[in-house]
Amino acid sequence: MTTQAKTDAPVSGPYAEHVVVLGEGPRPDPAVLGGKAARLGEMLADGLPVPPALCLSTGLYTAFLEESGLADELHALDGRSARERVLATEIPSPVAEAILAGYERLGRCRVAVRSSAPREDSAEQSFAGQHDTVLDVADDAALLDAVRTCWASLWSERATAYRAVDGGPGAIAVVVQEMVHSDVSGVAFTVDPVSARPHRIVVEACQGLGEGLVSGRVSSDFFVVDDRTLEVVEERVRHKVTKCAPLGSGKIGMTRVEAAARNVPCLNAEQLAELCEHALFLRRRYGSEQDIEWGMRDGTLWFFQTRPITTGPEAGNAAAHTGPVTPYVTPQKEKIEQDTLWSRMDIGEIFVGLMTPLGESFARYYQQHVHLDCTSALGARVTGDPDLPMGYVQGHVYLNISYSAYVMAQCLPTRDQWRFTSRFVSEEVDLTGYENPFGAFPGGIADALSIAFWLRTTANEATDMKARAERMSSSRAYEFDRDRAVDLTRMSRRELDAELRRRLAYFHDMHVGYMPYYIHAFGFYAVLAELCKQWLGNEGDNLQNRVKTDMSNLRTVESAKEIWRVAQAAKDRPRVLRIIDETPLESVAATLRADEEGALFWKEWMDPFLRDHGTRGPQEMEITHARWIDDPSYVFQMIRRYAADGYSSEDILRRSGSHQDTTSHTALERLSLPKRKAVETAIAMYRTYSELREIARMSMITSIWLVRNVVYEVGRRLLEAGVLHSTSEVAYLDFEDIRGYLAGTASEAEAFDRSGIERARRLHEYHKRLPEPPLTFVGTCDPTAAVRPVPDGERLEGLGSSPGRVVGRARVIEELVWQADEFQAGEILITRYTDATWTPLFAIAGGVVTDIGSMLSHSSIVSREFNVPSVVNTKHATQVIRTGDLIVVDGDAGTVEVVENP
Repeated sequence: MTTQAKTDAPVSGPYAEHVVVLGEGPRPDPAVLGGKAARLGEMLADGLPVPPALCLSTGLYTAFLEESGLADELHALDGRSARERVLATEIPSPVAEAILAGYERLGRCRVAVRSSAPREDSAEQSFAGQHDTVLDVADDAALLDAVRTCWASLWSERATAYRAVDGGPGAIAVVVQEMVHSDVSGVAFTVDPVSARPHRIVVEACQGLGEGLVSGRVSSDFFVVDDRTLEVVEERVRHKVTKCAPLGSGKIGMTRVEAAARNVPCLNAEQLAELCEHALFLRRRYGSEQDIEWGMRDGTLWFFQTRPITTGPEAGNAAAHTGPVTPYVTPQKEKIEQDTLWSRMDIGEIFVGLMTPLGESFARYYQQHVHLDCTSALGARVTGDPDLPMGYVQGHVYLNISYSAYVMAQCLPTRDQWRFTSRFVSEEVDLTGYENPFGAFPGGIADALSIAFWLRTTANEATDMKARAERMSSSRAYEFDRDRAVDLTRMSRRELDAELRRRLAYFHDMHVGYMPYYIHAFGFYAVLAELCKQWLGNEGDNLQNRVKTDMSNLRTVESAKEIWRVAQAAKDRPRVLRIIDETPLESVAATLRADEEGALFWKEWMDPFLRDHGTRGPQEMEITHARWIDDPSYVFQMIRRYAADGYSSEDILRRSGSHQDTTSHTALERLSLPKRKAVETAIAMYRTYSELREIARMSMITSIWLVRNVVYEVGRRLLEAGVLHSTSEVAYLDFEDIRGYLAGTASEAEAFDRSGIERARRLHEYHKRLPEPPLTFVGTCDPTAAVRPVPDGERLEGLGSSPGRVVGRARVIEELVWQADEFQAGEILITRYTDATWTPLFAIAGGVVTDIGSMLSHSSIVSREFNVPSVVNTKHATQVIRTGDLIVVDGDAGTVEVVENP
């Protein structure tokens, strides 16, 4: 690991006694070395595999203050000012010489520099994440800067708040430890930190450095080992696309996992047994359950830290419950809880997939403040209790179909509840004999009033629907431009609070305005389907599918066409295309803007594209996901792909929106004039509402992006104040806490509980371990239930959602931004689910296969639009199929077969 031979020469100089080589000499004193260093010293003395390390004791920090004259000055400053003062102060020569002499003793290798507070990693407080760490430090100047950073973190607000019960800042030690560029890293818990099940050692492992796992930026494998037998009793191997790794001298960042390592376990059984043997030793050694950080390089295991687990499993928490759970947010009568139909199928495509704690809390805000007004906009006079329409299971959002059908029964088109219920039921649920536990909506005067309200609302909708779409489109452009002109960083907290309120009001109005288009489009399609079924038979199926796929003017498909046009423009400018092709993704935008020709291209092509489409992003209600305008990496990936494949803007136009369907036209001609007019009217209304829906949808998703910008400005301030360790931790905040912070006067550290952030992170990681919950279910759901495996992994059955049969090589896409440029034209796209941001890949895909979905999900609609065979709702295609497999996708039969596995 080292770059230069170590030396046994003692550290000399006036402060030599404050530089301690860990693992040597007497038992380390946590009051002098800090908790982390003391533990590392004990582990080294016990012969455990710990990289060589030294500690700059609390005495050296005190010497730094005295030599620089800061001792009295800092106590007169607030925490933030004190931190800035330390960072701005050069380390006096006598102290610097002691540090560098210790560095010489380590062999001047690359090192990790970590803070070690006296009360850190104690049985009472862990202080995990409260102080700073600097990785991959490579020279004298960088080392001194890193040490100063760790000293300054003593004064961060997060550390100040965490130790508030103990009084003043005290002192801090620093660990300087040989850096291990781990091939595999992770954490091991000697007890499951979330579930209360006994005899479970939980190991999470990722490719690369452990910082990617801790920050939640990479996928990890999950193992459970029986602490009595050291046998692996549970294993979940995930597709791993990215890892945290050295990118250059002293620089750590994200990079791709090698293709051969993406689907294989990070650890084998022997390596797990070795790791767990050491973990059990540490549990016995310290007499408490341990949270252990480890890494492996060239097959050799190393330990970087161990600390007691100071918070145990929370038995009352639904996320940690091991049996069936109800999605209801408040307790309900037993019959209601047991007989409610829940669905997360096609609920606007904005709640698809696992939500982060922030995303889920934002969904709860929508539920409490927006959803009922959306229901009223559909013509429902009585909207009821805001706690009832939505529910949550292991971070997934569900719509209460039973309650929604009950409420929507006030409207004439959905008086028959089955018309609403059947729209959201997947094949997993048999509703034969099902009765809605909420019953039928009351008759009499209440019913008459509801019908009158629906008629009035519908009449207003008919006269205003086109004008409202135009108003929404104009407002979207205005709000987008206004956001670009506003500097949120210069606003006071009070001003930022007012700004968030303004944006939440816009968020409300855009969702309420959008909902009628969405529901009426689906309603008129249902009318069309019924008319086709009664009057046209099998020919009717062809007609309604043709109408459904006639989306060539809709914006979800238009975004792919526009990227194609931008790619064509880049191809016409070789210098621009070279910048896009050869510059690292994260630097493409800045490089283009700094180049004369690139800047002109950006102004002429990128700015208009991002203004029209830039607020798109995956899982739109999940506000932690960057939009295209925030991070255009995906757009550049697709420009690279389209340009490399040699497509022009006309190719996509030919592939979509130019289908000929003479069979459907002939079938209509055979109908009588009244019937033909009825079908044509249903088609016209469906198309009208679909087009208006797409116009309004851009305004709706832009409103989410506007809220996101304020949230991340709060995150920036929390990071600056030291409350957050990185911007990735914004995902573990609660939206109501953000609103409360902006509306109140509490400091950042007072408004946000660090232990709550850590608890949210652990629960989110627990959710990620569990199998995908069902699309629909009645009553309760067991989030720990395992998915039934496919025999031999050779054949999958799902829902054929776009016709045709294709043979091709599979490409599993787990992280769209990182993998878009890997996707080759004609490959079969394999993924869990898709949304509007995936559309550009469909234009070059040979077929599409997803784990979840329905006939009306994004995957199905866009596959039909591009004439791509598709099978959705396979449950576990991403677990069975591997990149490179030769597979057969039959969109008519709804099957996927692996015919060759290289």
